[in-house]
Amino acid sequence: MKFKEIHKDSGSKARAGLISTDHGEIETPIFMPVGTQASVKTLSPKELEDVQAKIILGNTYHLYLRPGHELIAEFGGLHRFMSWDKPILTDSGGYQVFSLKELRKIDEDGVSFQSHLDGSYHRFTPQNVLDIQRSLGSDIMMVLDECAPYPSSREYAGKSNQLTLKWAARARELYETMKPLYGYNQWLFGIVQGSVYEDLRAISAQELIKMDFPGYAIGGLAVGEPKEDMYRLTGLCTDILPRNKPRYLMGVGMPEDILESIERGIDMFDCVIPTRNARNGTVFSKNGKMVIKAARFKNDQKPIDPDCSCYTCRNFSRGYIRHLLNANEILGLRLATLHNVHFYLWLVRQARENILNNSYVEWKNNIFPFITSTIVD
Repeated sequence: MKFKEIHKDSGSKARAGLISTDHGEIETPIFMPVGTQASVKTLSPKELEDVQAKIILGNTYHLYLRPGHELIAEFGGLHRFMSWDKPILTDSGGYQVFSLKELRKIDEDGVSFQSHLDGSYHRFTPQNVLDIQRSLGSDIMMVLDECAPYPSSREYAGKSNQLTLKWAARARELYETMKPLYGYNQWLFGIVQGSVYEDLRAISAQELIKMDFPGYAIGGLAVGEPKEDMYRLTGLCTDILPRNKPRYLMGVGMPEDILESIERGIDMFDCVIPTRNARNGTVFSKNGKMVIKAARFKNDQKPIDPDCSCYTCRNFSRGYIRHLLNANEILGLRLATLHNVHFYLWLVRQARENILNNSYVEWKNNIFPFITSTIVD
């Protein structure tokens, strides 16, 4: 994998970059739609291509449990299994395992857990999580880490951080000996942890840099901490992480969070918000978000966003989409999801364009009041 910083905004840390993988190039900043179980919910690969998705995310925990990485390997990896020929990133499954709470037990060598599906017992280690992702065939793999809950005491966060660093070192050592299964390269990202403690975040970032990962992620944010803490710690991490490697803020987020984080030097994002909110009847646009299931839109013949070029807005009214959602018609879920994913990808493309023009901060400040508002008529 190659990463090149194409241009840095003159008024902020925002930057436009280019990630090159064996499955294609990714212009950054980029948003990665979440395909937890080898599918971005309700959307086909063709529809993802139509909205200009360049990379999607799969979930190691869920794919390991169902259908199993061995079966996916029989199909030749995730790309062939799901008919997606562009890059794929898989997370380590650590966040999902650690969210099980009563169903898992952590030790120095990994974590033992029970499946949320059937209660069966399993174990993740830094090494076998990497082996699973190798079988999945993702272009970008993540190390196993412990995502400390919020709030956490400094003592707990410190011990958790040290454990994450030990696991990262073990994964990095194994990665050096790995050969890809499917004839293309796979790349491993380290994950910065440390909860809300600046010194722990700095230690985490500095130690991971010594391990020389191809890229770096920032984890353990957007887990309940105040927004100002998330922004502050994101900026602290990007001040430390190298400029010649991609930076990925995991699990973020709302449109305003993405724009604030781009300003602080983040290149990559993922989140279930655009797809999950769409299925629950909330859509996003540059004019604000809209709870489209609300009765006020029953007779509304306008599209979600009159200036949007997505298939949904070119063909269907707010009133019709509202009807579909309230009638539990699958088409309603698809149209709302298609629009939201299109909007998120449009947003990061606009961010990139304004970075290249040295106008990012001005553009962000102008659009910010609108995207954070709620449309009521």
